[in-house]
Amino acid sequence: MTTTQDYQAAELLFRRPTRPGELVIGDKVRPQWIDGGARFWYAVSNGAGRRFVRVDPAAGTREPAFDHTLLAAALAAASGHPVDPEALPFMAIELGQNAVEFAALGEYWRCDLEGYVCERAEFTPPGSPLDVPSPDGKAAVSQRGHDLWARSLSDGREWALTTDGEPDHRYGSGPDCTGNGTLLRKIGLPHLPPAVAWSPDSTKVLAHRTDERSVRQTHLVEARPADGGAPLLHTQRYAYAGDENMPLAELVVLDVAEGTVVRAQAEPLLMPQLSPITTKWAWWAPDGSAVYYLGRPRDLRTLTLYRLDPATGEVTTVLSETGTTRVEPNQWMYEPPIVRVLADEVLWYSQRDGWGHLYRYDLRTGALLGQVTSGQWAVRQILRVDEAERVVYFTASGLVDKDPYRRTVCRAGLDGSGFAKVTDDELDHVVTVPEDQEYFIDSASTVDTPPVTRVRDWAGRVLAELESADTAKLTATGWTAPERFCVKAADGETEIYGVLYRPRGFDPAQRYPVVDNVYPGPQVNRVAPCFDPGGLGLDAEPLAALGFVVVALDGRGTPGRSKSFHDASYGHLADAGCLADHVAALEQLARTRPWMDLDRVGTFGHSGGGFAAARALLDFPEVYKAGVALSGSHDARHFNLGFVETYDGADNPEAWARASNVDLADRLAGKLLLIHGEMDDQVHPDHTLRLADRLIAADKDFELLIVPGAEHTLLDCLAYVRGRSWDFLVRELTGTQPPAYRPAPIAIGPELLGELFA
Repeated sequence: MTTTQDYQAAELLFRRPTRPGELVIGDKVRPQWIDGGARFWYAVSNGAGRRFVRVDPAAGTREPAFDHTLLAAALAAASGHPVDPEALPFMAIELGQNAVEFAALGEYWRCDLEGYVCERAEFTPPGSPLDVPSPDGKAAVSQRGHDLWARSLSDGREWALTTDGEPDHRYGSGPDCTGNGTLLRKIGLPHLPPAVAWSPDSTKVLAHRTDERSVRQTHLVEARPADGGAPLLHTQRYAYAGDENMPLAELVVLDVAEGTVVRAQAEPLLMPQLSPITTKWAWWAPDGSAVYYLGRPRDLRTLTLYRLDPATGEVTTVLSETGTTRVEPNQWMYEPPIVRVLADEVLWYSQRDGWGHLYRYDLRTGALLGQVTSGQWAVRQILRVDEAERVVYFTASGLVDKDPYRRTVCRAGLDGSGFAKVTDDELDHVVTVPEDQEYFIDSASTVDTPPVTRVRDWAGRVLAELESADTAKLTATGWTAPERFCVKAADGETEIYGVLYRPRGFDPAQRYPVVDNVYPGPQVNRVAPCFDPGGLGLDAEPLAALGFVVVALDGRGTPGRSKSFHDASYGHLADAGCLADHVAALEQLARTRPWMDLDRVGTFGHSGGGFAAARALLDFPEVYKAGVALSGSHDARHFNLGFVETYDGADNPEAWARASNVDLADRLAGKLLLIHGEMDDQVHPDHTLRLADRLIAADKDFELLIVPGAEHTLLDCLAYVRGRSWDFLVRELTGTQPPAYRPAPIAIGPELLGELFA
């Protein structure tokens, strides 16, 4: 029987991303560069306060950024308030050579680090979060109305960079369909920072004019606006799969001092989902002599690298690649392209041999010079190119036998010779790289091994030990590390991987209900190979705390492996990340784990996972008995053009129809809870309401929760929604009533936003 204590543990685990250090200490190092990146500081949270650490990689030193006890005493003396050195009253610092500055106790302070005397200091307010400052710190660009403006940071002078912006034909913004307007209104922001990139010399800005004048208009009705007035109509530009018109981006180069506008002499870029500047599909050459950008036609089967002359607007083709399915510069939709333009060459990512590898092209002629990496593994990220030594450093997955998703830091000569592993172990390596430095920060872990973070040089030598994560408080909740597993896919041949979480208070003599915590991809993985479960892993640990065996896996069609493994989803979004593989995995896992009760299997998922959770009940009613579908994209025909056409094809209405739960509503046999935010501007609530309508027509029993005012991630009612979801699964899969317990509301803060939107 699920107890109040189980719910309390689930609540603690669910809040883990929003409260750094409360359950795990030292698991994440977020460096703040100083001295041009030669050194850095970071903060370690212990749940009560923060310790600040300074690191000098060249000297191999890691030490307190200051004496916390002396600073606390100095601040207490200056302010007249008690200060605990273990819980200093500030979150961030400005660290100089002999002083530290910070905001605390309602004032701004400067503390001398030689005599430890704190004094009130003049506070220079930080720039607006909606400004994009220049590299030299002298100016900033912001969006005003439909145009871009510049502002001098020394005297405040402002001037327009563009003047012809209009509604739906504006500068500096991405597509409306992914603008997160509802969420921005909730946190008090009018829009996102403009999609612009400064030239290295701070004289020009790369931007684009977004054209959505012909894009479909969709509508949301806000039943109870913040002012308590009558319902409000919100209109959004949002293209569906198959629509003739989608958002376009016309690249422009703006001279900040002269006020001139140079427009790219080429057709606008197709921009169905995200700005090419925000996603780093358009960028400046290091010397500012050119802009390079990537473009694809609507069928996505050709990827081209272009060069834009910022002085004339002339556009030339550098190189191009065509394939039989989509050609992509990275298997993960939201990660930057794995492309690097060098002085005379281009490092180009391609899956032409079936795996993601680097190729070298002549920058001037576009001629192929050779393949740089090869083998049955994939390049994940270019970390550094040493052109003088003719070496590229990168992360790769597929080099660890026991887990093809784990990342390894590697090096190779640009001529294809000299391949070597820089980190030669079986761990997953998450790497942070400062610009033009002789070191990198390496966090090594697995799903069941807490991270150890070090500073390494490019030969792999450890320069400084930073943190070894402390999980004692996490374990005290009843948490146990998940188990990484490998089973066969439904084809009986392909190996697929996932993680299994044992229930809190696990007793192998008992039998436990199972929850398949699904996300189908195919643009991201459900399971990360590292200790941090990430935003998509937000729910697995809390569900296990409630007494469920929780399974999460990546079936065929998800990224991270070979080209053919990923292409299994092409034209098959309806398979929801290959749910047949999920069923096969559950059966194999239960053969050697008799405590898994396959007569009580449920699903839980959000967004694409909401689609998959409902689809599991519709396609495999003999396996899945109950499901919770949050913010589900239940009908591809009414969903984001860019996502659907990327993975189901640009002209494939039959596939889009197959990826509709609405048309299968009469199949429902299990228990289903549908949840959607009224103001979800990413996956519109009509997805869930259309499904509900057909379920009613089919006389099916289901539960429906529409959350007034909520956006896609249901951020301002996370605890309420999760509490309702937990109660539903407990009732339907255990046959018992949940305790009368409701998790406390969760405040929307930067940590939570960072975890969900990183």
